[in-house]
Amino acid sequence: MNILIVDDESLAREELEFLVKDNPKVSAVYEADTIDAAFRVISEFKIDLLFLDIQLGEENGFDLADDLKTKKNAPKIVFATAYDQYALDAFNTSAVDYILKPFEQERVNQAIDKISEIEVAPENPQTTNPRVSITEDEKTSVILKSDIISAYVEKGDFIINTSQRLFKTKQTLIKFSENLDSKQFLQVHRSYLVNLNKVASVEPSFNHTYELTMTDGSKIPVSRSFVTEMKQALGM
Repeated sequence: MNILIVDDESLAREELEFLVKDNPKVSAVYEADTIDAAFRVISEFKIDLLFLDIQLGEENGFDLADDLKTKKNAPKIVFATAYDQYALDAFNTSAVDYILKPFEQERVNQAIDKISEIEVAPENPQTTNPRVSITEDEKTSVILKSDIISAYVEKGDFIINTSQRLFKTKQTLIKFSENLDSKQFLQVHRSYLVNLNKVASVEPSFNHTYELTMTDGSKIPVSRSFVTEMKQALGM
């Protein structure tokens, strides 16, 4: 489970991050101190749950919650605040839970557990389709997903590296990944997605990051935010 903590106070974010990371269901934790920063994270990464403060400086967490209502596959929301008088308003936004500062480990775990209990939406049939289409200029190619080695963003282009050749398209990484099986394909960096079955080796890199060597010899960076999820996916 990927979690985003949205709070304008750094100490509050650090406290909650410490408690959230202690839960074994959590794969990665991100932080944001403004609504704009939160939207940037949500657009770049697959976020399952927001721990959202209500008072964000001059901004209001309810505005973010309202905006997310219109987004497809929006993350679930747990309001995490020092003010209990907003509880009713919070649940009217379809929030999953409402926790109060100072945070307690048991209460944080309860909020995370609620996400696991929520009925999972029907699987996108495209994720089980063994083929995917890629449009370059005006030509659309159909390839087998099993032939994909990696996909990444480079200089504004989205590049798909396959066993046959490279494809260059204007499609986004997030949109492309929606058609892939998350058990086989994993985002390991804000700009990189890999086929787990095409990973040949893993080596530690600088500053607690890693580097993957793919079956074609290409090198893929793994950023710190994705290390835990990468290790779990590869059985490390």
